[in-house]
Amino acid sequence: MQTPSETAAPRTSPAAARPAAHHGHGWWHFARHYVEMVVAMVAGMLVLGAVVRGGLSLAGFELSAARHPELASLEMAFTMSAGMALWMRRRGHGPRSTAEMCGAMFAPAAVLFPLLWLGAVTPDSLTVLEHLAMLPLMLLVMLRRRAEYGA
Repeated sequence: MQTPSETAAPRTSPAAARPAAHHGHGWWHFARHYVEMVVAMVAGMLVLGAVVRGGLSLAGFELSAARHPELASLEMAFTMSAGMALWMRRRGHGPRSTAEMCGAMFAPAAVLFPLLWLGAVTPDSLTVLEHLAMLPLMLLVMLRRRAEYGA
């Protein structure tokens, strides 16, 4: 026989009932969330990037931005996306929001690679230009889903 406490639905506060992605309201929370994602991207790039490059080095392949700018660029976008995606999922964002934000990491390559091949962009400037494009693209994705990111 079940006791009343076993059959009753657990009580939750209204704050606990909200998805984790709706932590705060207002522009302060929006800006904090943006900074958190940038930090997660940097952490992914540094930590996972070191693992990827170390593994490639052990396999006898050195990933050089000067010799393989496209591969180095894609590796950077991947490791940044992985760190950010892990943080977004931890904060309760769904797969669609996470995929959109990761897309913002890869989108600059679609524009910059042809410019690289045409000689309009140098291999040395590719990474800098990608970073300069990623940050505003992230902001646009966040503005598109203001309620989810706290604004």
